[in-house]
Amino acid sequence: MKSAVRFLLAVCVALATTQPAAAADLTRAEVQQLLAKAGQQHPADLRRKDLKGVDLSHLDFRHADLWGADLRRADFNHSNLAGLTLDLTVMTGINLNGANLSRTSIFGVSLMHADLRGADLSGSRVVAIMDGANLSGANISGADWAADMKNQSMGLMRASLKGANLSGANLSQAKLGRAMLKHAKLMQANLRGADLYSADMDGADLSGADLTDANFSATKLHDAIFTGAVTDGARFDGAQHKPNFQ
Repeated sequence: MKSAVRFLLAVCVALATTQPAAAADLTRAEVQQLLAKAGQQHPADLRRKDLKGVDLSHLDFRHADLWGADLRRADFNHSNLAGLTLDLTVMTGINLNGANLSRTSIFGVSLMHADLRGADLSGSRVVAIMDGANLSGANISGADWAADMKNQSMGLMRASLKGANLSGANLSQAKLGRAMLKHAKLMQANLRGADLYSADMDGADLSGADLTDANFSATKLHDAIFTGAVTDGARFDGAQHKPNFQ
């Protein structure tokens, strides 16, 4: 059975390619007006709104409902989206450079090739396709991006980061069990205490990374690069193609 994530991605692609170009539902000024009136009990209603291509940079969305919104090519650079539920939003081509996404939930979304440089994703829960995304310098500490094995009736749903740039990112104590990290760039990344149980890291570049106390048990590591990596206390029980550090 096809995985739910791949199905949802197909839906996103279909939306992006079959719908005619049209103006967004709201302008930046109109969004600002809604945010100014919003509060915790009465969030700004942006649910399922079309915000394609709108400049929403440097705005505070903590009191907003963006569930299911169309955010294709929108600019959220250095905006605050902390604690939001962004499940099933459409994020193709989105700019989240320097954005605050701490404690957010992002489920069933395509973030392929998204700009997440320096973004704060600490404590987030993400099950999304982020292949080719730029997460260099991002804070992913304490995040839970692991597959939920109790909820896999439609196939394995996991974070996919194939070819993603995670160089210099902080992934300390992050949960990435069964994540797809083929050919991911993790040079100089901080993976202290990270859990990568059964992840697919074939061809990943971990040069100079801090892997202290990280868990690579049952992880696929064919052609992975560990040049200059710190591996004190790291576990490789049952790893496929366990590296030789001697």
